[in-house]
Amino acid sequence: MYARYQPSVEVRRLAELQDGVLTREQALGLGVSRHVLQRLVTQGRWQRPLPGVLLTHDQAASWNANAWAGVLHAGAGARLGGYAAAYLGKLVDDPPAKITVLLPHDRGRASCPPWQFVRERSGVRQPGSIGSLPRTTIDDTVLDLASDRFRDGRRQTPVHWVTTAVQRNLTTPARLRRAVNARARLVGRHELMALLADTDAGAESPLEVCYLNDVERAHGLPVGERQVRVDQRGVRRRRDVRYRKYRLLVELDGELGHAGTARFRDFIRDNAALLDGEATLRYGWHDVTQQGCAVALQVAEMLIRGGWTGTPTRCAHCPTGSVRAKG
Repeated sequence: MYARYQPSVEVRRLAELQDGVLTREQALGLGVSRHVLQRLVTQGRWQRPLPGVLLTHDQAASWNANAWAGVLHAGAGARLGGYAAAYLGKLVDDPPAKITVLLPHDRGRASCPPWQFVRERSGVRQPGSIGSLPRTTIDDTVLDLASDRFRDGRRQTPVHWVTTAVQRNLTTPARLRRAVNARARLVGRHELMALLADTDAGAESPLEVCYLNDVERAHGLPVGERQVRVDQRGVRRRRDVRYRKYRLLVELDGELGHAGTARFRDFIRDNAALLDGEATLRYGWHDVTQQGCAVALQVAEMLIRGGWTGTPTRCAHCPTGSVRAKG
């Protein structure tokens, strides 16, 4: 009859730092014998999720524990990438089902659910890893996802990744631009650089980028101020687009619609602007993406009422006679 094994303080401390996961070598190095390790696994007190990796309890593994298992199994220099790095970097809200682990190019590991092991060449991404769970930097993570480097069936557009990262204050357009320039090869490089210029101009969401390019620029409208704080009836409010000279505000709502108190807050904000002499036009995703020319015409008419002396430009998609084209 064997005495029940009680982990030492050192074993418990390291396991706690790694969400309950140890490598076989770590356990041996902390004084746990091979026979004890085998007995713990055989008895079901510990688990072996991957070769050479041990989970130091008999409960279901958490997402973080599985992430640690993948990184430790891959060995020195391994780190999380793709959606896994995006989740830890707060770029996405939900943990992905697939855990992508990057490892040095001269090493191989067989992928098996939930782990995807991907060899990476040195010099492509910033060499350092960040966080207690090693992962790619937020800038490299954004570029990987924007170029669809790690496919997992839920592709988002580059606009989504860039604007989300900037809007959440995870990075800046300048940092992303440096990351783009640091890569010798990058799918969609020119599009990303143009997108970063739009973000620099103040567009903070896919809808705002679309409005900037497909409504404002495409139809020769004045350039509005973006994400400005407006003092309305003694209350500071943030507005998406403001044409200050022409007393016009444009609000862009990427959701399908507000409900409850949020919608009433929109009414109150719009009414406060009107009382201060500024009209508000409000558009949603379908308006801007599917009816951009009609949106441009409405904005142009309000700008003209406010004193704009220009003329909107007809874009390639405008119906004949829908706007008074220049020239």
